[in-house]
Amino acid sequence: MGRMRDRQHNYWTYIMASVSRVIYVGVTRDLGRRVWEHRHKRNQGFTKRYNCTKLVWFEEFREIRDAIACEKRIKGLLRAKKMALIEGSNPYWKDLSERWYQGVNEKND
Repeated sequence: MGRMRDRQHNYWTYIMASVSRVIYVGVTRDLGRRVWEHRHKRNQGFTKRYNCTKLVWFEEFREIRDAIACEKRIKGLLRAKKMALIEGSNPYWKDLSERWYQGVNEKND
């Protein structure tokens, strides 16, 4: 029983953006899978409609409640504050996941 409590869990709050800097904030347990889904427009919704395919910011959490609290905090910020958050670690809005999928067969799009 004690081992289950000690098991590390990873949760992520992340921001996806379009080339024109439309912003989407989300939470996931599997950042790599979720970013891949956004990049390949696997799910209907905001990110597909607005072409939010670039991962521009993320933070890891051990507890889901902390990741959700961070997501809510970011969603409550004014756009200028969201942009400042991104630019604090990624001033040129580069796709932080750009190299994650190199060499992966992406013919199943």
